[in-house]
Amino acid sequence: MNLNATLILQMIVLIILGIVTMKFIWPPLIVAIDERRRKIAEGLASAEKSEKSLADAKQAATEILKDARAQASKIVDQANRRSNELVDEARGTAIAEGQRLVAEARQNVTLESTRAREELRKEVASIAVVGAGKLLGREIDPKAHADLLEKLALEIERG
Repeated sequence: MNLNATLILQMIVLIILGIVTMKFIWPPLIVAIDERRRKIAEGLASAEKSEKSLADAKQAATEILKDARAQASKIVDQANRRSNELVDEARGTAIAEGQRLVAEARQNVTLESTRAREELRKEVASIAVVGAGKLLGREIDPKAHADLLEKLALEIERG
């Protein structure tokens, strides 16, 4: 075999192999490479979207927590204010009730004191009538001398 013929034959086989490769093997490879490129680009875009969504969700969660804390603080302040109002109201009610009870007790003391004085006056008057009756040696009519006895009881009470 001749070197030139071998070389020409190898060149023809190489050209046929190149044409077959370009016609049948190369297009599916290009399609597969383009499809893979497209999937990678979509994956990267999806990852960027996910990162942006995650950042937005974190920011929204932070704002929601901030709002919840502010609302909780507001509710606690309202509860404290209401409890202070209730304490003040109860204190006012207790003071008013205490003053009412003290006034009632004073009135009862005054009434009892007046009753005791009246009883004492009557007893002093009857003792005075009995004593005067013994001094005079005769019986004195308390009804007839009621005015005199009243004056006497008043003088005893003052003195």
